[in-house]
Amino acid sequence: MPLLEVKDLAVRYDKAVILSGVSLRVEEGELVGLVGPNGAGKSTLLRAISGLVRFEERMKRGVDGEIALLGEVRFAGERIDGVPAHEIRERGLVLCPERRRPFRELTVEENLLAGAYLSRGPKQRRQGLERAYALFPALAGRKAQVAGKLSGGEQQMLAIARALMYQAKLLAIDEPSLGLAPRLREEVFAAIGKIHAEGTPVLLVEQNVRMALAVTDRVLVLGKGALVFEGATAEFQRREDELKGRYLGV
Repeated sequence: MPLLEVKDLAVRYDKAVILSGVSLRVEEGELVGLVGPNGAGKSTLLRAISGLVRFEERMKRGVDGEIALLGEVRFAGERIDGVPAHEIRERGLVLCPERRRPFRELTVEENLLAGAYLSRGPKQRRQGLERAYALFPALAGRKAQVAGKLSGGEQQMLAIARALMYQAKLLAIDEPSLGLAPRLREEVFAAIGKIHAEGTPVLLVEQNVRMALAVTDRVLVLGKGALVFEGATAEFQRREDELKGRYLGV
């Protein structure tokens, strides 16, 4: 049984179809890369499986537009497509969103503790902090610094570490390399590889195909809201020129 299973997922904003009949799976222990050009629907897919599109649908109903979401999402064998976003996170499907979004006026450690708000006791919070600082030593030296003064790379490290603070059974990461210098991209992707090696499955949305291929087990290609390729990373590499030319705008 897959850890995450998506069947015929469709998302429409007013008359614009963002996703159309997307089906995919993530198995226990996998690091799966989801790549595609700008506007393909990658971020919408992550928002849909984590409950945020349903939240937006409820908030906007009857106001200034329509959001429609169809299809089925299962996590750890249970349907979650009608479950509130906070409960999906509590079950262990954790989204690290695009553009980092720290609480800018809070310190690094306060941001991390905010990610552990569902933890049941100080032991879990302490273990979460220890893991965060082991993964990202740069944060350990800045634990008392306000997040708004961190560099872009440090904010990305903080976003990933914050997402891991509460028992992530699957970590979904959206565009971690966005806006980062090459050295910082390497550091962030090394940490993602370590998170996976320590046993946390990862669904990685990434526009930098080279970086994604370096760490993934399987690759999914999304083009114009539809899944156009799914296979092992080695198979993608064998067909890379064809797939980049047809679907990735290269």
